[in-house]
Amino acid sequence: METIVFDIGETLIRDDRYWASWANWLGVPPHTLSALVGAAVVQGRDSADALTMLRPDIDVTEASLARAAAGRGEHLDESDLYPDVRPALAELRALGVRVVVAGNGTVRAGELLRALDLPADLVVTSDEWGVAKPDPEFFARVVEASGAHPQATLYVGDHPAGDLFPAKSSGLRAAHIRRGACGYWWADHPDVVETADFRINALTDLPALLNKTPDPPRVRALRAL
Repeated sequence: METIVFDIGETLIRDDRYWASWANWLGVPPHTLSALVGAAVVQGRDSADALTMLRPDIDVTEASLARAAAGRGEHLDESDLYPDVRPALAELRALGVRVVVAGNGTVRAGELLRALDLPADLVVTSDEWGVAKPDPEFFARVVEASGAHPQATLYVGDHPAGDLFPAKSSGLRAAHIRRGACGYWWADHPDVVETADFRINALTDLPALLNKTPDPPRVRALRAL
């Protein structure tokens, strides 16, 4: 594996602050919104649908802008990272793997992520690319950013419909991480078990997998040219 690309939310970043801030903005208890996020996940819906369950007439984009204007917009700091993020990414880079962070997020989220100075070669969000998962064009950009053959590129994420399935459809290898509401709920679903090249419980599982993963025949052939 030459390049490993990471999703953002619930792969590198904990989403509890994000949902708690929305609950505070909407004036509901955080556990209420968290429960609705879980309900959306169980139904196979986008987790953001939890906001429209609470406020059917909400325009999420307009509400996000209003929050930012009120000084209550996006925020990320070291406490939002899962504890295995820095050691795993640092070890992968030490092994010579190109590390890319690419997931759905705003331009501001990209700025905040880069300010954390993660051990990564590239950090980029969907709004910065102008296309979001699960659009195939997003994963075409992932392949471009990878700098490696798709079969030598691993995409790591928690969401089957947003990460795993479209990554595989784009010719990438994919790892599903059991993390966050979506990751835990869908971890043992037959489609996930069948589709994922790897199923991991922590990012620190990844370095040990590299030595156990031979290049596919096509990649070996290309290297031999």
